[in-house]
Amino acid sequence: MTRAHNRFIPGEELGAVAGWEFGAVDQAAVRFAAKVKARELAEEQSRENGARQAGYSEGYAQGHAQATLEGQRLLNEYIASQGQHAARQFGLLFEAANAQIANAQQVMAEGVLALSCELARQIVRHELATNPNALQPVIREALGILSIDNKAALVRLNPLDLDVLEDVLKQEFSGLALTLLGDSSVTRGGCVVESSGTVVDGTIEKRWLRAVAKLGMDSSWEAHSDAN
Repeated sequence: MTRAHNRFIPGEELGAVAGWEFGAVDQAAVRFAAKVKARELAEEQSRENGARQAGYSEGYAQGHAQATLEGQRLLNEYIASQGQHAARQFGLLFEAANAQIANAQQVMAEGVLALSCELARQIVRHELATNPNALQPVIREALGILSIDNKAALVRLNPLDLDVLEDVLKQEFSGLALTLLGDSSVTRGGCVVESSGTVVDGTIEKRWLRAVAKLGMDSSWEAHSDAN
């Protein structure tokens, strides 16, 4: 076992001992501390940048969402407004179309009615021309309206009808004081019956007006009839 020996260093030997320098170690510590500080500052700056970026992103997202909602609202209002405008326009067009259809139907109905009346007029004229006896029921009806008993009556009718009906009428109404008078102003197929100041107009013109009036028309017999 090695034995330790205590030895005192003489003063003359102390001058040869160099002093210990800590400079290099202190500079390294300073540089290390500076790096740590710089890293901390960089991290803090990074956190701040991250926070700012996060805040910007959040604000942008909120702004974008609000802008989107506002844009959608405006779009919905525009669509609703356009829809109402289109609905009003469609309603006006529908009403106009209905009015045109109604007018067309009215024109067609009037045309059909006018054609029917004209056909009826031609049938009546043909009947009167080929069957003079068609006037006999008219005279019978007129005398019935006057309620003639034994009173005298005057019947005016077209001379051509008188030639055909004189004997027939005298025979049918032999119990009446009946006077038959030819009157060229009375159109064939018509008559005028007078008794005690009362007159029954049985002319074809008057009867035609009464007939077409029931159909809501105003069309004279002479308008489409040939001269007698």
